[in-house]
Amino acid sequence: MSRRWVSVALLPALNLALALLLSAVVVLLVGESPVRALRVLSVGAFGDAEAIGYTLYYATNFVFTGLAVAVAFHGGLFNIGAEGQAYLGGLGAALVCLGAGRWPTALVIPAAIVVAAAAGAAWAFVPAWLQARRGSHVVITTIMFNFIASSLMTYLLVNVLIKPGQQSPETREFDPSTWLPQLHDALRWVGWETGHSPLNLSSVLALGMGALVWFYLWHTRWGYELRALGHSETAALYGGIPPARTVIVTLVISGALAGLMSLNDVMGVQHRLLLNFTGGAGYVGIAVALMGRNHPVGIVLAAILFGALYQGGSELSFDMPRLTRDMVVVIQGLIILVCGALEHALRRPVEALFRRPAPLAGGV
Repeated sequence: MSRRWVSVALLPALNLALALLLSAVVVLLVGESPVRALRVLSVGAFGDAEAIGYTLYYATNFVFTGLAVAVAFHGGLFNIGAEGQAYLGGLGAALVCLGAGRWPTALVIPAAIVVAAAAGAAWAFVPAWLQARRGSHVVITTIMFNFIASSLMTYLLVNVLIKPGQQSPETREFDPSTWLPQLHDALRWVGWETGHSPLNLSSVLALGMGALVWFYLWHTRWGYELRALGHSETAALYGGIPPARTVIVTLVISGALAGLMSLNDVMGVQHRLLLNFTGGAGYVGIAVALMGRNHPVGIVLAAILFGALYQGGSELSFDMPRLTRDMVVVIQGLIILVCGALEHALRRPVEALFRRPAPLAGGV
């Protein structure tokens, strides 16, 4: 029997080490020092309070999308549509902020949270219904809905919601009463100087959602039904669990979590709705969920890693011109490839080292 810590801790660490080794080869090929590149990346991501704030800001998006992917995965589903669900969540939050006028912040923020989650859930409902009632493959339908969401957002921002008198496809700026509080301002009130960064209240919400997902999956009857369906639909059906209803509920929850991702950028930083504000976070969430073993704690740690790659990568391309932004994307891609798509490459040999030998007959 393999020890659990091998799968939970050792294998992700070895996969990450392998990914960094391959990245070092790429850095050598372009004529730079891997040691210096790693140092620049680390300092850029964690060198001071402001850098840490930016790293956690990026990580917040990945926590939401990683949780969205993980919930679906536990139900035996592969939600590739977090990008589109986040898009619709941002649209819902933006409509609340645009229509709020001078509503008090204490009213706007809860309303935007509910609407963003509802919009993401609604966008996930159609693929969920098609999977449950018509047998359509959820991977195909959620990918298709990403493109539909992108086209819908382009149309709305170019023809309907665009601020009058401008060419850029974006809405007008929201009223300041609708902005999410910045954490550096809140921490300054208690005497903790953290530097100026876009880290905002949505980061706290992301951690809260992680705790709720953990409680839901492992401490409620509905979470048990979801995981039972993910292990075996036949066994779940035999145990009286309705597969169609569970599939729909699972993807709706997944879509709601993805929709909440939009709050970080739309209300926390940009204070307007922009085209392509998601920046691919929905797809990165897949790698975050896989690397985090679909557990909220692992997802938070993996999200911080990818947040560090985003923040440190920008510093890397600035301080080491040969390592362009495209090269940084290659390094990120290698980590996603090894830790995500090839995560089982080392599993068999590593688990064989820690597998306990079966006792011989007769106790010999």
